[in-house]
Amino acid sequence: MSKESAAYALRLPKSLKKAVEALSKEEGTSINQFVASAVAEKVSALKTADFFASHRARADFRAFDKLMNRKRGEKPREGDEI
Repeated sequence: MSKESAAYALRLPKSLKKAVEALSKEEGTSINQFVASAVAEKVSALKTADFFASHRARADFRAFDKLMNRKRGEKPREGDEI
């Protein structure tokens, strides 16, 4: 095992393990690779949500509205209007 990975014993309900086995087989990956990818996706989603939440807290909505309501530029394309 390389220094870039660590072992972790994972207990799954039998039904979930069967589903993981079937899906990993369909994708042509190992169960380990499938689970690692699923965990990576979840971590990424949570970090992305935190990123946007922290930036939203610092947002200046008055400045945004002023910018969006300026008279210059083109009108929004159909479907993009508010």
